[in-house]
Amino acid sequence: MTIGQAARETGLSVDTIRFYEKRGLLRSAARTEGGFRLFGPREIEALKFIRKSQELGFSLDEIRELLFLQEGQAGACEHVRALLQAKIAHVKAKIAELRKLHSDLNHALGICERNLRPHAGSREPCPVLRQLSRHRRAQKKR
Repeated sequence: MTIGQAARETGLSVDTIRFYEKRGLLRSAARTEGGFRLFGPREIEALKFIRKSQELGFSLDEIRELLFLQEGQAGACEHVRALLQAKIAHVKAKIAELRKLHSDLNHALGICERNLRPHAGSREPCPVLRQLSRHRRAQKKR
């Protein structure tokens, strides 16, 4: 099938497929005499594998490693398990960061709601902007 057909089959864009090929995630596709790429079932499965791996949060380098392991390397399951454990640890850390961000945003919103002025023409600076400015100045001094 052509690259356009492969794109429709996998839900990827043509540019994405070309990018994967340039990055070495896909073997160079066979070409017609006119230079058009041709994709077979093996390439389509690899593209679907790459897409699903990205949905799970794996980087392109990690996906390259998974593709290598998929080719039947001994001990692949243990290695994949280690990659999954590392990915889970990364996700947990990201969740903690997002919870902190959520808390900080709620705190800032609370400041806004407590300090809203009844008239829009107030000359007093926004307390959240004032706090952010102090934080920015403190970081510059470091």
